[in-house]
Amino acid sequence: MPDEAYVPSPDMRPEEAADPPQGLVLVSTPIGNLADMTPRAREVLRNSDVILCEDTRHSARLLAGIGAHARTEPLHEYNEDSRIAPVLGMLRAGKRIALISDAGTPLVSDPGYRLVRAAIAAGLPVTGVPGPNAAVLALVLSGLPPQPFLFLGFPPPRQAARRSAFGALRAAERAGLSATLIWHEAPHRLPEMIADLQATFGDRQAAVARELTKRFEEVRRDSLSALAAAYAATPARGELTVLVGPPEQDDPEDLDGRLRAALATQSVRDAAATVATATGLPRKLVYARALELAEQE
Repeated sequence: MPDEAYVPSPDMRPEEAADPPQGLVLVSTPIGNLADMTPRAREVLRNSDVILCEDTRHSARLLAGIGAHARTEPLHEYNEDSRIAPVLGMLRAGKRIALISDAGTPLVSDPGYRLVRAAIAAGLPVTGVPGPNAAVLALVLSGLPPQPFLFLGFPPPRQAARRSAFGALRAAERAGLSATLIWHEAPHRLPEMIADLQATFGDRQAAVARELTKRFEEVRRDSLSALAAAYAATPARGELTVLVGPPEQDDPEDLDGRLRAALATQSVRDAAATVATATGLPRKLVYARALELAEQE
């Protein structure tokens, strides 16, 4: 925050006195606790002509609970392209259109980006109502450095692609990237993800945030190896956000340590491939060292 005292802008008005925004409005909705719905978000949804929902059935309870009775239409990953032209037509006709996702801030791991780009390109008004966001809440609760951070959505579900994506991030770190890394993940893939994170980044400090703002909210903060053991003993449930801290300033390329961690859960060939991708070292060299360590064990 700046050192100067905060002075409210003369343009700031009480929520109830503000006119509903025109055009396309991106409205953030609760990620679990319905009490997190902001007063302005309620008013915008109540005064919209059309509400675009990722899943109209999922959003029906929320909208009924706040007294929003506008017509709802689906806008999701599979129909977004076909919906752009009709939505732009409604905006040109002066309709107030709200866009919400199933939870949290629209576009962040949710559909809507292509529609927003098209509306901007057409010179139509686009604004937003800020609110809940799981990635940011997990970050500030994690105990890891809050800035810079890099949010990466969901990692690839297939292991080979996931390892390749993690390896590219590790290569970026060797080139100077230093940020807290953030992903969402499904509970059934969490153990494999943590194993791949440890194989790629080493045994760093990390956190797993679960069921944020809900009754069983939990944030576990520990090393990747400790988190792997914890979730092996008690499988995770619910909505998850996974965070990995930035590399230490004196973080060396510890080939043997990486290989030993990878060999604990993978074959020699797979461990060598994972570590070679993560470090950028020649595969033959890494494979030869992996064979030596496996024989020693």
